[in-house]
Amino acid sequence: METPKTKAITRFPPSPTGNLHVGGLRTALFNYLYAKRMGGEMVFRIEDTDKERSKKEYEQNILDSLNWVGIKVGEPWRQSERTEVYKGHLKKMIDSGLAYISKETPKEEGERAEVIRFKNPNKKIAFEDLILGTIEVDTTDLGDFVIAKDLETPLYHLAVVVDDFDMGVTHIIRGQEHIANTPRQILIQEAIGAPRPFYGHIPLILAPDKTKLSKRHGAVSVTQYKDEGYLPEVLVNFLALIGWNPGNDREFFTLDELCKEFSLEKVQKSSGVFDVKKLNWMNKEYIKKLPKERLTELVLERVPKDKKDFPSFSQVFEKILPIIVDRIERFDEVTKMFEAGEFDYFFADPVYEKSLLKNTSHLPKLLDILGGITDDNWNAAGIKSAVWDFATEVGRGEVLWPMRVSLSGREKSPDPFTLAEVLGKEETVRRIKMSLE
Repeated sequence: METPKTKAITRFPPSPTGNLHVGGLRTALFNYLYAKRMGGEMVFRIEDTDKERSKKEYEQNILDSLNWVGIKVGEPWRQSERTEVYKGHLKKMIDSGLAYISKETPKEEGERAEVIRFKNPNKKIAFEDLILGTIEVDTTDLGDFVIAKDLETPLYHLAVVVDDFDMGVTHIIRGQEHIANTPRQILIQEAIGAPRPFYGHIPLILAPDKTKLSKRHGAVSVTQYKDEGYLPEVLVNFLALIGWNPGNDREFFTLDELCKEFSLEKVQKSSGVFDVKKLNWMNKEYIKKLPKERLTELVLERVPKDKKDFPSFSQVFEKILPIIVDRIERFDEVTKMFEAGEFDYFFADPVYEKSLLKNTSHLPKLLDILGGITDDNWNAAGIKSAVWDFATEVGRGEVLWPMRVSLSGREKSPDPFTLAEVLGKEETVRRIKMSLE
């Protein structure tokens, strides 16, 4: 059941020990959407207490990735700057008997001889999860768990509880793998006098074969999806629908629309599937609807520099843009196609392989027909209309195949009518004559 419409404060607390992956982005997205829907905000926290693995470049990557998809965050809280705050709480807990310094027997060389443990009251805890319902846990099994290595080095459970308290977090929305952390954190909340936030544990993201998401199945950084040519609005739309649905068949949402539609009541309990085929389909649908100016810019970014040096590149590029768009699902495919020479024939004479030009006997008649087409009718539909009866009479493959190879020199290319329209009448006639020679 969703909480009343009070100002919700959610949080996104990544560790800067690697680039932001899609699982982390979905967690950030759900927190952001819920906070916006409830008139609140999502605060941003960097959990950088792991000094050896935390790096500034990872923190920057997380910020850049969030910004790329349109999730704007303020200046982050950094755990590394809050040592004195944690120290104060630890001292109070020790003084009041809620925690104690525990003498340890090191199992390995270099291990600590003492740590700070939480004095577990060994009781049952129940909390109402906004997605999963009532969850009850007997904390006796947890024992007196460690909350700090020493006064200067708090561990995860203590630090996050103190941070959430100080940041005024009202709702903790995170993956179901964190359910096991919740009882410990509730015990610490009670010990330091912090109010209990609402919890919502969102479903895991699985690969299509229902195994844990891996690099082979899409668990890569947001940066990689950007580099591969997915649109940021597509990644947001796609991730929002993994584990949540609007209650109808609608599939396309802007970020602003998601902020109005999203609710925890419609987040499912069971795991969602990361379907790359659907992501690619969705990206293609978005590409088809892009304004021409943005589409041109995104495609041009992916054209290799040496290909832009063709003398007629600018004029021809505008004509072949629809052909390029029709053949891609992601923008990195533009680079691959150009590098493979798939569009070279639009800018330079094709090189013919005799094995492809099997039958040129009908090309002289084809030249006569093409010569009779007026400039006003020189478009794919007009050329097809003029050629079609002749091609049908003698065999379409006997006419259209050599026509297409004459214009492109390639086994695979757009249909001959589209090629002729782009190349223009003069160039089309010239190339067919060239192939005859």
